[in-house]
Amino acid sequence: MGEALCVNALKPGSCCCCSERKGSQRSQSTQSVEVESVMELPDLSRVPHPMDSLQSQWFQTLQLQKSGRRRPRSNSDPSQEMDFVKRFQWRQGLPFGTASSYLNLEKLCEGSYSAVYKGISRINGHLVALKVISLETEEGVPFTAIREASLLKSLKHANIVLLHDIIQTKDTLTLVFEYMHTDLAQYMAQHPGGLHAHNVMLFMFQLLRGLAYIHQHHILHRDLKPQNLLISCLGELKLADFGLARAKSIPSQTYSSEVVTLWYRPPDVLLGATDYSSDLDIWGAGCILVEMLQGQPVFPAVTGTLEQLEKIWAVLGVPTEDTWPGLSKLPNYKPDLSYLAWTLSGAIYFSCFSRLGRVPGAEDLALKMLKAFPRERVSAQDALVHNFFSALPSRLHQLCDAQSLFTVPGVRLQPEICDLFAPYQKGHRQASSSKFW
Repeated sequence: MGEALCVNALKPGSCCCCSERKGSQRSQSTQSVEVESVMELPDLSRVPHPMDSLQSQWFQTLQLQKSGRRRPRSNSDPSQEMDFVKRFQWRQGLPFGTASSYLNLEKLCEGSYSAVYKGISRINGHLVALKVISLETEEGVPFTAIREASLLKSLKHANIVLLHDIIQTKDTLTLVFEYMHTDLAQYMAQHPGGLHAHNVMLFMFQLLRGLAYIHQHHILHRDLKPQNLLISCLGELKLADFGLARAKSIPSQTYSSEVVTLWYRPPDVLLGATDYSSDLDIWGAGCILVEMLQGQPVFPAVTGTLEQLEKIWAVLGVPTEDTWPGLSKLPNYKPDLSYLAWTLSGAIYFSCFSRLGRVPGAEDLALKMLKAFPRERVSAQDALVHNFFSALPSRLHQLCDAQSLFTVPGVRLQPEICDLFAPYQKGHRQASSSKFW
């Protein structure tokens, strides 16, 4: 959810706010048009704490409208200025669940079945993201929207995007989310070459914290990728887009193997496994860990599942029945002698990812998360106490679910390398430098 017009993404998958799926059988490689949004954020060192600022978010947005930095709209016409100000005023007693309680400011992105707008709540003056889903008469409410809304209503955690309200009319269903400034995919795009190791620790800790919470509630996200990890201007990371998420029943049942964007799909699911559990999300989180440090995707296949498996075997080595019990019984398993050329010993796993070895604990954590045999992958709860996070304050482990990491004194993002060497002119970054931090 960025602040400018969405542009076509260069990666598989789509921005978290626009991904719409017609069904779990649909292939992820051709699933949906990718859209990503880009915005301009202030320098992190100049971002005030929300409690330190006496100027409301709606007023700041209004000033941007008046300054002409955005494309002109009819409601920014000077002749209608007084009416425009009145519309931004919030009132006590306005009800939830009605469209009149929210005001659209601008369109952020658009998908096949929905559009996302930056908006403002007239109830409390907070910025919000309005995901407006069109309801086709023949099909009714999309099942992904129903699933997302029903799951998020029960999830309250600092690292999961907050669903404020649901508005249904005859023609649309609107999900009102808290407003987040960008996502991890765009953050990495603005800081190429790999992120600062300290920032990777903070992002990864928050990702695992959110996963541990939903896994404790027997919920699988099933679509982890950088586009679905939202980031605030302070660096808060939140899981979003629960359209493919499922509640894991007890006892276990089978699910679709057509889940997770291709680059972040684990080998067991690529081979047709349908009895997966939380280990499905752990694989995606491991891919994101390596991508944040390296600055590029781990397994960027182009042609489909076969190439994706080849890229995984080239790094992890080819599994056998001895290393992966039950491998040969998977629906899509086809033994291929050509894989043997890529068999690697455990001592040189991830040797192609140079930055992993330079960050203490990073390679070991990646190895524990990216196990080919799903039952050997570390859980999110156990990963949180890995020595990769030893440099972070121990108090982070004592936070309640609703508390953000950034409420702990001294916890903050570090400037990225490209920001440190960005050209300055009279104390301000030039337009060519990072737009986010």
